[in-house]
Amino acid sequence: MASQSQIYAGAFADPVFAAQSGFRHLMDGFARPGTIKRLEAASTPPAPLASAAGAVALTLCDHDTPVWLTPTLAKSAAPQWIAFHTGAQVTCSKTDARFAFIEKGAAFPGFDQFSLGTQEYPDRSTTLVIEVEALTGGPVLTAKGPGIKDETDIAVKGLPDVFLEFWNANRAVFPRGVDLVLTAGDKLVCLPRTTRLSQKEA
Repeated sequence: MASQSQIYAGAFADPVFAAQSGFRHLMDGFARPGTIKRLEAASTPPAPLASAAGAVALTLCDHDTPVWLTPTLAKSAAPQWIAFHTGAQVTCSKTDARFAFIEKGAAFPGFDQFSLGTQEYPDRSTTLVIEVEALTGGPVLTAKGPGIKDETDIAVKGLPDVFLEFWNANRAVFPRGVDLVLTAGDKLVCLPRTTRLSQKEA
């Protein structure tokens, strides 16, 4: 059972300022895909939910945003922590979730298991917040699309081998599809569904 300190502690010291700052970083990250952003406001959620992922939850989640958690996160104090600090409730249904949180090293669900939105309302999709080993030092992918001048490289460490296959399938249903926030430590990279990814050419 989660202790009271796990549930009640670890949120933003200055909730209004921190949420505004976090929101600006996230919006800038989605406007400039592939750019590494450092979150200024710290959170200390219960393990295995990591700092940046916790900050995203505190910034974006509320009582109107059902949240899906991996089985490991669901068994931790994370559901109660998120509910207490944001009002968001955990759902067992991936397609009902507005946000999904996946801790580092967890099994990677296919993106099509989540809500992809509809042609009329593509914004009614799930945003996946995925913790990775690092945002640098991994296999190099080339990113192109809106918000990127020509192209940029990302080298996320800790993504599964099937990631590019999942992402290309996600791109194929545009304007439907999920968006991603990749986190590591206190940093994040945003990948909106508009971004095209490919293996870096030698």
